[in-house]
Amino acid sequence: MADLESLSVVLMWTAIAIYALAFVAYAFDLASRSAKTADAKLETAKAKQLVAAGSGGATADAGDAASAASGEGGAKPRYVMARIGTSLTVLAWLFHLGATVTRGIADGHVPWSNLYEFAMIGTLLIIAVYLIVLTRVDVRYLGSFIVGLVVVLLGLASTNFYVVVTPLAEPLKSVWLIIHVFVASLSTALFALAFALSVMQLMQMRRERLVVEGAAKTGPGFLRTIPDSTRLESLAYRFTVVGFIAWTFTLMAGAIWAQDAWGRFWGFDVKETWTFIIWVLYAGYIHARATRGWRGSRSAWLSIVGFAAVIFNFTIVNVFFKGLHSYSGLS
Repeated sequence: MADLESLSVVLMWTAIAIYALAFVAYAFDLASRSAKTADAKLETAKAKQLVAAGSGGATADAGDAASAASGEGGAKPRYVMARIGTSLTVLAWLFHLGATVTRGIADGHVPWSNLYEFAMIGTLLIIAVYLIVLTRVDVRYLGSFIVGLVVVLLGLASTNFYVVVTPLAEPLKSVWLIIHVFVASLSTALFALAFALSVMQLMQMRRERLVVEGAAKTGPGFLRTIPDSTRLESLAYRFTVVGFIAWTFTLMAGAIWAQDAWGRFWGFDVKETWTFIIWVLYAGYIHARATRGWRGSRSAWLSIVGFAAVIFNFTIVNVFFKGLHSYSGLS
């Protein structure tokens, strides 16, 4: 099994390297989108000058050029670097899956029993959800955010949280390890997409405000090629609702598992408390947006704070707080 463990490490670092290349491709995509919108602005300015000169035919030509540069006027833009980034992401995900599977075989159980393994499965599901969503909605503009986040999390986990394969602790020998942790990982993946959309929403809101004010500079040009802030907020809300349902199940399953393992459903262990805090944050976000009319920046910031709490729970709490859930595997 030691060979499989070593193979898992090689596959994981290969995946990280390819994810990094995908991040670069997505970053170039955003840069190229900014360049295209800058060209469109230039063509529009030329068109206005021609209008002032009374040259109608030339105006139409310039207007067509501006529309082509910005992807408007019915011409669907071809984002080549985004396609390359997506292809690299799929390839990296396959290596990532291979690393996770070989680790699980080496373990002799599901590969999410410690902090390193949870990072493996959590980031695997983040990319999986992102790629699945891509088949229905074009969210490649999130690629640099999602893939960049995964590179950082996997890099930190592989360099700081890696532990060798060890037997399961007694409380973890339960079917709830499979159910509870997997659903928690899936929830995290959905919250990650909502987080990325909320960040984009804040950026888009700022651009829209500057446009209304007639500012000369309205922020990164790529923002003109993605949905408006209302659409971004709606997508973030949908992902959050689904993630919240899964997180509610996580909370309930954890209580049932605690009863089996320790003879009580709830004991205000630090991990249990933070899991509940996250539930309250997202419940507040959903309730406030649905019944109190919270829209715009307030809902976006609640989404961002919620995801920050998720990351805090699965990193800082696991490493620095001692309790019954201290299964990071770190000494």
